[in-house]
Amino acid sequence: MKLSKEKAEEIASTLNYRWPDETVVAVAQEYLSGKVLMVASMNKEAVIRTLTTGVVHYWSKSRKELWIKGATSGHIQVLEKFYIDCDRDSVLLIVRQASLKACHEGYHSCFHYEVKEDGIQVNDQIHYKE
Repeated sequence: MKLSKEKAEEIASTLNYRWPDETVVAVAQEYLSGKVLMVASMNKEAVIRTLTTGVVHYWSKSRKELWIKGATSGHIQVLEKFYIDCDRDSVLLIVRQASLKACHEGYHSCFHYEVKEDGIQVNDQIHYKE
């Protein structure tokens, strides 16, 4: 998915950047499996660049800078669909993950720690829709 810069700026201007660093919450969900891969932040520039390039950009709160997901690791996320929530302070990104690893710890999803009765266990199974 790619939009013109004018259309991307128009859409980005409708969002409510009310979180720290003037960001919105961004949830990345895998296109094929529907699995939630990660949660991050996007500022206005990240939204515009994501919508114009088709490659997901985020705002790094720790480094205070824009970053392309996978720029150094190769684990790029290609945007398929972009949804805005009813409060306009969160977005849902439907992405094609360029590799099997979305997490910086080397797992498919950042949500790989499963709480069980006997504690926390790693569970990084990939379940694809049929």
